[in-house]
Amino acid sequence: MIATLSGTITEKLPNMIVISVGGIGYGLLVPIDTNSRLSIDEEAKLYIYEHIRETSYDLYGFDSLDSKNLFEQLIDVNGVGPRVGLSILNIGSPNEVRQAIASGDVKLIQSANGVGKRVAERVLIELKDKVGLLSSLDEQALLTGDAAAQQDDAVQALVALGFSVSDALTALKPVDKTLSTEERVKLALKA
Repeated sequence: MIATLSGTITEKLPNMIVISVGGIGYGLLVPIDTNSRLSIDEEAKLYIYEHIRETSYDLYGFDSLDSKNLFEQLIDVNGVGPRVGLSILNIGSPNEVRQAIASGDVKLIQSANGVGKRVAERVLIELKDKVGLLSSLDEQALLTGDAAAQQDDAVQALVALGFSVSDALTALKPVDKTLSTEERVKLALKA
């Protein structure tokens, strides 16, 4: 399984980039916001989602783990494949997509290419409680790059267990930060 690729961006197309890693050019389907942040001849590290079928082997690339996690949540919804999931990510930043889902904005989700009303409603129903909304304090910490919040091992452990970043931060807020990571996770899970 390919988890990440680090290399030089050699080509950019509207929804795809080519990253050269050890002399091999990997074509990655990427969201618009990832594509816009990358430049040709720039070194980059991308998180990879592999989609393997009998007739194709597609690689999807994301410049943040948060974006990849949201993509994986989207494609877990019945009727949303990787291309539709990518299309939904293209309507805005991951936080804007989460906000649209949490607020029940069917029209915005439906504005994604290839997403009909039924699929948009299914996305809202299945993900509304999973994406979580950030409180303004947590949102500010994430937007300003608060390294402590983003690099917290307890937050990462909860995310690995299926929590959204915002839910993990909320669950850990009342827990004493001087405890071990394991104790903090246990107490957060009890809450």
